[in-house]
Amino acid sequence: MNDPIGDMLTRIRNAQMRGKSTVVTPASKLRAWVLDVLAQEGYIRGYERITDERGHPAIEISLKYYEGEPVIRELKRVSKPGRRVYMGVKDLPSVRQGLGVSIVSTPKGVMSDANARAANVGGEVLCTVF
Repeated sequence: MNDPIGDMLTRIRNAQMRGKSTVVTPASKLRAWVLDVLAQEGYIRGYERITDERGHPAIEISLKYYEGEPVIRELKRVSKPGRRVYMGVKDLPSVRQGLGVSIVSTPKGVMSDANARAANVGGEVLCTVF
């Protein structure tokens, strides 16, 4: 797999289109850090580390819905393996005039764009969520 974060985001999008309550993805530290930000911002209920049927570590993500509609309306990968996107603290994008969130990988950890501005750090923009 070339793009594990892109794979996880696609699994979340597909599960929400089908109305699933949970989705399983292979486990990694970076995926868990991105899910931490999504949970802090209120886009998912949470996640749990599990072991799949073959004994490999996995993450089960509990998706969040409001009145039957998914809370996440738009989930886009910004920085891809073929084209990494790095931005300074002054250049960090605001998603939908601040209604959405950019998830940024910084030297101080993976955080939302608002937290990165507060910590005065830039980094790689992983994805945007609205």
